[in-house]
Amino acid sequence: MSGAAIVTGASRGIGRAVAARLARSGRAVCINYKERRDKAEELRDELTAEGCRCICCQADVSDRAAVNAMVEQTREAFGPIELLVSNAGVAGQMQFQDVTDADWDRYFGVNLRGAFHAIQAVLPDMLHAHAGSIVTVSSMWGLRGASCEVVYSATKAALIGLTRSLAMELAPTGIRVNCVAPGVVNTDMVRVLGQETLDELAELTPLRRLGTPEDIAAAVCFLAGPEAGFITGQVLTADGGFVL
Repeated sequence: MSGAAIVTGASRGIGRAVAARLARSGRAVCINYKERRDKAEELRDELTAEGCRCICCQADVSDRAAVNAMVEQTREAFGPIELLVSNAGVAGQMQFQDVTDADWDRYFGVNLRGAFHAIQAVLPDMLHAHAGSIVTVSSMWGLRGASCEVVYSATKAALIGLTRSLAMELAPTGIRVNCVAPGVVNTDMVRVLGQETLDELAELTPLRRLGTPEDIAAAVCFLAGPEAGFITGQVLTADGGFVL
């Protein structure tokens, strides 16, 4: 692989694994983070020591100006953006009657508006080149829904709709748009549920284990790369068989 890539939400978890895999495959990578500068810089230093090309960019993806500045910083460092992995997201459990307007706005602001901002910011480079790849990260709950995760599931379902519709719109320009829908992945985001719940979720997964960030990174990088050159508008579910 070659060319510049931006991975949003890349300081930890799935995003971190995606950024690392892309960088090691030859991509110049922008490691986006919102708060965990320490983790982002740790990854950058690790990859740079291996000879990879990486920068860290702080940006809250719900803030259009911050996203635009991040894209410009990446462009100045590495040239036109050829790949966007829209991964940044927030999750949590709450009963629907307890959801506040602030909760609703935060989830949609990061999970959906964040993708909107990032995609619009990188599209000029891709449209000019008549090439490029966009991979969104949804969730299996965007496909089937989850109790006490109504807002999260709604944002992830909307992200799938965005992916499929945008793929159709951009296909004549040579830009591909695909989505990965992870299952239960062993990251900080799910470890807050507690080990007993994680064990139960592993038992409910047909492959009898939780996913790893590296499992999802492999799926993302496949869709991003040339091996998937004839694939667009698709949702690749990487969930150990949870949703069949």
